Amino acid sequence: MTDSVTDRFLRYVVIDTQSDPKSTTQPTTEKQKNLSRLLVEELLAIGLADAHLDEHGYVFATIPSNSDKPVPVICFCSHVDTAPDFTGTNVKPQMVKDYRGGDIQLSPNQVIRVDDHPALRDQIGNDIITTDGTTLLGADDKAGLAEIMTAAKFLVDNPDIKHGTIKILFTPDEEVGRGVDKADLKKLGAQFAYTVDGETAGHIEDETFSADGVEITIAGVAIHPGFAKGKMENAIKIAGAIIDRLPKDIAPETTAGRDGFIHPTGVTGSMEKAELSFIVRDFNDDGLAVKEAMLEKIVKEVMADYPGSSYTFEVKEQYRNMKAILDRHPEIVEYAVESIRRAGMEPVRGSIRGGTDGSRLSFMGLPCANLFAGGHAFHSPLEWVSRQDMEKAAQTIVELAKIWEERSQ
Repeated sequence: MTDSVTDRFLRYVVIDTQSDPKSTTQPTTEKQKNLSRLLVEELLAIGLADAHLDEHGYVFATIPSNSDKPVPVICFCSHVDTAPDFTGTNVKPQMVKDYRGGDIQLSPNQVIRVDDHPALRDQIGNDIITTDGTTLLGADDKAGLAEIMTAAKFLVDNPDIKHGTIKILFTPDEEVGRGVDKADLKKLGAQFAYTVDGETAGHIEDETFSADGVEITIAGVAIHPGFAKGKMENAIKIAGAIIDRLPKDIAPETTAGRDGFIHPTGVTGSMEKAELSFIVRDFNDDGLAVKEAMLEKIVKEVMADYPGSSYTFEVKEQYRNMKAILDRHPEIVEYAVESIRRAGMEPVRGSIRGGTDGSRLSFMGLPCANLFAGGHAFHSPLEWVSRQDMEKAAQTIVELAKIWEERSQ
């Protein structure tokens, strides 16, 4: 598997697949299908005869079982899109071979500093793939794509390795929260799944944030500023007052570990009307409810100073902590831990301060944990991944397929 995973990754990252949160289509950008069509071609070339791209931008394929046992059908999933946070056009991947330590200079203004990226200290002697500092790399999640593709070819080319039926699912629009909106799970036909979309080698994640969005609309009192005394209630100023009163210690920039947060993501408005968008995160639903109540209390306190104005406060569920589902099926994580160990790493179980397609898949009836893909500094021009970590991920996938077969009766 040594060269194949890197070759695939370098092919995939130069294809621009950014998704667009403002689009209402599925997928949100047609260019995502350029990579999806290539993946179908490669899956067919591997020998997966049912590989196809559906009308919504999902790639499906099956590795048939070669076992006599009743092995559960498992799925490996990654997403083709890259984040809209930073440009993914004209990606120029570079490789630092036999990394000897120290900062990696990408351009005069972009440097991957070891102090900011301590995971580099574990990469001595490895080959580090970066950008030229002008785009993101797309290791999130094209590393996962390359690893699943490499593992699939390895399993097909080595029929002596026993495994059950394995499904492959490549999704669009994960980065804008719509990755499984139209995924046909009945057609997929899997019982358990793994997204290959994590970070550091050896990590397996079975817990995510629970997430809500909050939309607040302020209706102020507009009047000509020359006649405004005692009458105007400027919706823009009301919105600013709400944001100013947010607790400083419940923000993304001041929290870590298992702490949740309230985070303003957008403000638009005029004197007459303003709209505020927030995301609220916590690892349990009670924590979400407390933060949402806190936010509405702030809004009410601010609005009390503006008796002529009004507001609406709408909470929209986004996703929930997949641990509630995965705890009912402990073998999903147990087998992943063992596969990581067999691939020569020390397994590390963790929680994601965010969400993956696996969060929604789990609550849609497909319990799904998250495996490492090896990338770092996602959504930025400092993104990097090592060749060796991608190879370990592909090996982990192969070992997982073997373990599910071995443990079946």
